[in-house]
Amino acid sequence: MIETRGLRKSFGLRPVLRGVDLDIAPGECVALLGPNGAGKTTLMRILATLAQPSGGLVRVAGYPLPAGAAEVRRRLGVVSHNTLLYTDLTAEENLRFYAQLYDLNNADARLTELLEQVGLARRRRDLVRTFSRGMQQRLAIARALLPDPAVVLFDEPYTGLDPDASAMLDDVLRAVTRQGRTVLLSTHDLGRGLALADRVVILAHGVIAHTAATAGLGAAALAATYAEVVNAPITAR
Repeated sequence: MIETRGLRKSFGLRPVLRGVDLDIAPGECVALLGPNGAGKTTLMRILATLAQPSGGLVRVAGYPLPAGAAEVRRRLGVVSHNTLLYTDLTAEENLRFYAQLYDLNNADARLTELLEQVGLARRRRDLVRTFSRGMQQRLAIARALLPDPAVVLFDEPYTGLDPDASAMLDDVLRAVTRQGRTVLLSTHDLGRGLALADRVVILAHGVIAHTAATAGLGAAALAATYAEVVNAPITAR
């Protein structure tokens, strides 16, 4: 569902992605780990059709980017620390607005289903500006799931959340993965990635430095590997 080969991205003379090779299978949940500046958000933006690569191959849901961006957007949901919600609208009004953008035929039933799924059914007619940060993130997930996407990108969705809100977001994310969607979660939290994902991928110095299944992988082993690859010297590519 997600495939990159030799993916490169530079900003001027500064390389950010230096040859990223990544494969994510249908229905797989992968945690993308890495320090600040590793290129996680840049990679997410390219997969989300918000930025174009400088070189290499990128496919999402079978469509090449950037040529197939319109087809990818129909099959993609994106959640980040920016909720992309209108705070002076209610939860229901926000989802109805996005449903119109997606030209959904069964909007009423879909809105009710999603608000139930993210635990906001009782607050559907409340203004979003009255919501806590965690509640806004749950509504942002409902927004991202509106078109029933095959692929969902979570780019640092826990930014600014307190522990209770983060735990609620964990539950919602687990529900999303149980539905068989392909999920890529970008996070700094090694423990969260280990607990939620089928596989962890470490991005360091602009390349995929390590990948491993989470089954049987201990937190200490992951932390040791993370420290080793993040602190390793940059090799020429």
